[in-house]
Amino acid sequence: MTFRLYPNKLLEQSLRYHRKLHKDLYNAAIYNRFTQYQKFNHKVDYFEQQNCLPGFKEVWIEYKEINSQALQATLKRVDFAFQRWFVGLGKRPRFKSIRHYSGWTYPAKTGYSIESSGENRYLNLSKIGRIQMRGQAKYWGVPTTCTIVFRNGKWYASITVDVLDQALKPDVLPTGAIGIDLGCKSALSITDGEKHQQLDAPKFLRVAEPKIKHLSKEKRRKRAPNRNKKIKASRRWKKAQSQVSKLTRKVANQRQNWVHQVAAEIVSSNSFVATEKLEVKNMSSKAKKGKRKKQKAGLNKSILDVGFGMLRSAIKYKVEQIGGLFIEVPTKKIKPSQTCPKCGHQHKKTLDIRVHECGVCRYVQDRDIAAAEVMLYWAKGTLPGLGTSLVDAESSGSTSCTKARKQAGSMKQLGAKKRQKSVEVSANNELRDVETHSSGGANCG
Repeated sequence: MTFRLYPNKLLEQSLRYHRKLHKDLYNAAIYNRFTQYQKFNHKVDYFEQQNCLPGFKEVWIEYKEINSQALQATLKRVDFAFQRWFVGLGKRPRFKSIRHYSGWTYPAKTGYSIESSGENRYLNLSKIGRIQMRGQAKYWGVPTTCTIVFRNGKWYASITVDVLDQALKPDVLPTGAIGIDLGCKSALSITDGEKHQQLDAPKFLRVAEPKIKHLSKEKRRKRAPNRNKKIKASRRWKKAQSQVSKLTRKVANQRQNWVHQVAAEIVSSNSFVATEKLEVKNMSSKAKKGKRKKQKAGLNKSILDVGFGMLRSAIKYKVEQIGGLFIEVPTKKIKPSQTCPKCGHQHKKTLDIRVHECGVCRYVQDRDIAAAEVMLYWAKGTLPGLGTSLVDAESSGSTSCTKARKQAGSMKQLGAKKRQKSVEVSANNELRDVETHSSGGANCG
């Protein structure tokens, strides 16, 4: 859960200073890893960099003002970036400027304390001070970690808490079961097999696009920054840039608010949700060279404006939070848009055909509603010609990168690994002492 912070001028200056030091440590750790490997063929890991922190702070004494566990969390962030790169989940780690370094994390309560029970109060940060915060948490428990984030000129505190499962799950679990098809014109086509509902896409970006284009045109008339030519941005350019950022941020907030409202309404009466498994990144990729490049760009904008990925993720975590079942139907195997929900017959349809008309059973229905029915019936195992069990459906919703992600590790895994390493070192030392004593006794004999 995220709270808005309201620091005074002195506290904000301290927050900016801490953010800069964490950014410098992040870049120094990346430089150390690459340099050691390129010059000495030595692979530096997290534990080696963590053990160097005391000596590092003796040279750079300004880091003595920062919580030590927060520094360890920054080094863990570097290690996580390298682990993702090694397993192919991320790009090569790069140095970050202060503009692209959002904040830092306190992994334990020694770095922060909260004077709140989930509502507006105060946040105490180690070696920074007491900051007023505003926000209200839907669920509250025992705070575990706190991340300070600077985004769009404002400070936020993202706090994770341990909440009891009883607090998350409702007293009576909703009994509804629905299928959902996502689209650009109708953002959601929902059906339970009998009743159907379609929610139109709000098109927040499309509505604000003329004003964004106008402000962007005004910004291009101002003196923009150029690092190569050592040209600084003019004050008017910065003001125009701030206006564009403010408008785009408003669009993003509107979309996020709409997504959570829709997801909460769905989960309030349904605990069984089946939807299609979409690869949004592939769907919104740039078009290849050809005549339809402009049309593809418009389709990509519509897909991103609806927020397919955000909408699916919000519904998924809300359903799982109350103890329901969320199933992702394998689209390539089932082909919901091409399959008849009544007889299971598959007939290829182009995108311009918006009505499903089965040539076998003569079933007529809106194309998106028919696709939602196919996904619901497949998840229940009642789709004619095709079926599944709930066990198979659950496994189909997982991604192929799950095992690779687990290899990246977490703070708990690192702590366990560190304890195991210390045990192995102590065992080796004891064995060495035994061998030395036995060899000494043999020489004396």
